[in-house]
Amino acid sequence: MLAETPLNAVIPASDLDRAKHFYGDTLGLKLVLDGSDFAVFESGGVQFSLYSTPSGGKAAHTLATWLVTDLNTEMTDLRGRGVTFEDYDQPGLKTVNGVAEDDGMRAAWFKDSEGNILCVTQQA
Repeated sequence: MLAETPLNAVIPASDLDRAKHFYGDTLGLKLVLDGSDFAVFESGGVQFSLYSTPSGGKAAHTLATWLVTDLNTEMTDLRGRGVTFEDYDQPGLKTVNGVAEDDGMRAAWFKDSEGNILCVTQQA
């Protein structure tokens, strides 16, 4: 039954007001529900939640990925909004100007206001 049920991402925020500002103002996403200790945003017709917790930003892996058709355009737009892309040089992952390329995929990672790792990906 889960295969027929939508999946909702839930992203931790140590400072919910700061996170709401980042997702709403910096990323330009629509806030659809604003609770006292959570918020729901919409992106591409899909909703995801932020929730208040002291453990926000402590995950060392990607929490959410946007699939885009033109990575360069998205990165230019996000940089114009103040987003800084991460650079990695480790076994299996090397970025050049914030972009990793592998097997027809291009991806770039950035952190939200809480330190959570987010990604934009273009598939060939």
